[in-house]
Amino acid sequence: MQKKLLAALFSTRLMALLFLVYAVSMATGTFIESHYNTDTARIWIYNTLWFEAIHLVFLVNFFGNIKKYKLLRKEKWATLLLHLSFIFIIIGAGITRYISFEGVMPIREGNTSSQLFSEKTQLTVFVDGEYQGAMKRRIFEKPLLLSPVTSNDFSIADDFADVPFTVTYKKYIMGATESVVPNPKGKLYLKLVESSGGSRHEHYLQEGEIQDIHNTLFVVNKYTKGAINISIKGDSITLDSPFDGQFMRMADKLQGAVSKNTRQPLMFRSLYNMGGSQFVFPEQPIRGEKEWISNNNFKAKNHDDALLVAVKSQGQEKEITLLGSKGKEGAPVNVKIGKLDFTLAFGSKVYTTPFQIQLLDFKAQKYPGSEKSFSSFQSDVKVIDGKHKENYQIYMNHILDYKGYRFFQSSFDPDEKGTILSVNHDYWGTLITYIGYFMLFFAMMAILFDKNTRFADVKRKLEQVKIKKSKLISIVLVLLSTTVFSQTHQGVMPTQVQIDSVLKTYKVSEAHAAQFGRLVIQDEGGRMKPVNTFSSELLRKVSKSDTYNNLNSDQVFLSMIQFPRVWFEVPLIYLKTGNDSLRKIIGVSKEAKFAPFIKFFDAKGNYKLSPFLDEAFKAAVPDQFQKDFIETDKKVNLLNAALSGSILRIFPLPNDANNKWISYLEIDHSNLKGMDSTFTKNILPLYLNTLDSAHVKGDYTNANFYVKSIENYQKKFGSAVRPSDEKINAEITYNKYDVFKKLFYWYMLAGVLMLLVTILNIFFEKKFLRVLNNIFHGIIALFFMLHTAGLAARWYISGHAPWSDAYESMIYVAWATM
Repeated sequence: MQKKLLAALFSTRLMALLFLVYAVSMATGTFIESHYNTDTARIWIYNTLWFEAIHLVFLVNFFGNIKKYKLLRKEKWATLLLHLSFIFIIIGAGITRYISFEGVMPIREGNTSSQLFSEKTQLTVFVDGEYQGAMKRRIFEKPLLLSPVTSNDFSIADDFADVPFTVTYKKYIMGATESVVPNPKGKLYLKLVESSGGSRHEHYLQEGEIQDIHNTLFVVNKYTKGAINISIKGDSITLDSPFDGQFMRMADKLQGAVSKNTRQPLMFRSLYNMGGSQFVFPEQPIRGEKEWISNNNFKAKNHDDALLVAVKSQGQEKEITLLGSKGKEGAPVNVKIGKLDFTLAFGSKVYTTPFQIQLLDFKAQKYPGSEKSFSSFQSDVKVIDGKHKENYQIYMNHILDYKGYRFFQSSFDPDEKGTILSVNHDYWGTLITYIGYFMLFFAMMAILFDKNTRFADVKRKLEQVKIKKSKLISIVLVLLSTTVFSQTHQGVMPTQVQIDSVLKTYKVSEAHAAQFGRLVIQDEGGRMKPVNTFSSELLRKVSKSDTYNNLNSDQVFLSMIQFPRVWFEVPLIYLKTGNDSLRKIIGVSKEAKFAPFIKFFDAKGNYKLSPFLDEAFKAAVPDQFQKDFIETDKKVNLLNAALSGSILRIFPLPNDANNKWISYLEIDHSNLKGMDSTFTKNILPLYLNTLDSAHVKGDYTNANFYVKSIENYQKKFGSAVRPSDEKINAEITYNKYDVFKKLFYWYMLAGVLMLLVTILNIFFEKKFLRVLNNIFHGIIALFFMLHTAGLAARWYISGHAPWSDAYESMIYVAWATM
């Protein structure tokens, strides 16, 4: 019986089935992570017993195969190394999963910390009571993985001094925000909104309760000295403050003063500034009951969740709401039931490192002209371990590794005065896993050349296939027909609809458009790039094409700047096939592949997609219908940025600390003075007027002069961030050839043809087939050189290694594979 069980365990069919289940599970887990979050994927896939059992079977099978196939022999060393590598990887992963831990360590500048908060959350229950004449405490910890779309049931059942109790799960609210449900018999609440630490916070002031909000006291209908007192009597609502201050009504910008210790009418929807606090009362008071509701945002960070539990003991039951989240210690809630005192908290577990980390300075480097986009951030820290003190810098790809703890730069406080370090304590798990990866790489290389491996067997069997070629002709024909069929594909040709005669009459010459395309703009993220790069992205993203009606991207963008009203009518925005509802809403035919900008707005200028977008963006998991609306909205917004001129940020602000560049629309609101103001206000209108006549006369001398003047202005005041002429030339050349898009088709065509030649060579040993095979080797090597040159160009243009985002990672992995 045991032999049969072992035989079944080590059978090839079982392993193939398990591998298929494993692959599908990993793919499903990735899908769940992208649509929900990692915790949901862990509950449904990664942390399940069946998924762990698959790993255990793999581990046993690798050990079994070593014995079964007698791999402990010199001639089998490469295959043995391959099996050992997987064993090491699985064992290392197991250590990481069950023994190691990770978390975050927040530190403010000048402060020292040795505490980190676990990445996992837990419910902590302290039970206090009398035992043998003295007060004692029992501590219970329940690790938790929670998700609003899974079953989260759990309970803690135990006793204290023979007094039984239970703590039972009731409800989990992700991203909990406080709200008041109207109820005429409920308590009176007044909503207050304030901003602290760069984040918006909502509070409900309950009648008769004093509330401390960031060291400022607020109270409703209970006069308290030193607090901001709000009095509500019928329709009369007044404010009495111990501080002087100001207010500004948002609707009409009406401003007024607040005198301390003076009762005056409360101004709703007005920004108050007093006592060092800024706050707004957005709504009228309401009677009701407090309730926690979810924001339904699976991807949001730095928010509190709510866990509702019921505590039952000695015939009594009380329901408690606990607030907490990953990355911080939960706020304790105390409840007394009979003889026992219960203190419960929901949040991260606190670990203490055997040393301290002091934050000396936090540095955040913003992109030029941006207030919220950061190019890099770094923590300068000091490790204090007894008498040993040493300074370190922690930033992207620069890790502090000390005594088995690895510190990564994760995030930072909104005021840029504190850092959040991600901490990993997994010395043995990481070491063993890395050893496994190294062995795997080395074994895979060795297997390619070892004559005693499966690859060598396959090569020998291919030779045997040549002998049996007459019996396999039919199979070859099927393979050939299938391969040829796989090469056929349908090209997507952009549909050209009626174009206004103005676009043809005032078509800018390619030479002048190319000169205009060399001007540098600063995008919203602070990236400095030629106009040519934006115009190329604009056409590709909006219309799915590189040209429009024989106009290249620079010519199209110049035409948009000249005649935006004409381009309102041009059917340029590509619509995905299949969404008839979208076409019906904007008012185009079901067959239309493109829609004009103007179709997205009604006669009153209202955006037709707005009602549907609100629902789409709020959805935790948007359906395909909502995704189409979001994607189309991005195209409309991008085209709007071009037609309005807001994207044309070509004027650097002289002596700006953050190297900000502005568009023509922002000039009146800037601090430009004197000749700089005169130049920026007049140069663009003069250029466009000159351009109108240049089309007719065919003389672009004056137009070229104005473009050169703007370029000189950029060099004079924006030299700190403006790319060099060499980089601009390189980026425009990179845009022109679009090597990665072409390589996709070239690699595929060469690979398919080479496969055909290889198969033919197996059955028909001809010299010309071998020569042809070598030629394809050379062609693919040439493509690889182009691939390398494209990566080098991208590295040179961007100034960073070309694997920093999803697209770059994809082309880098393709390069590494080749």
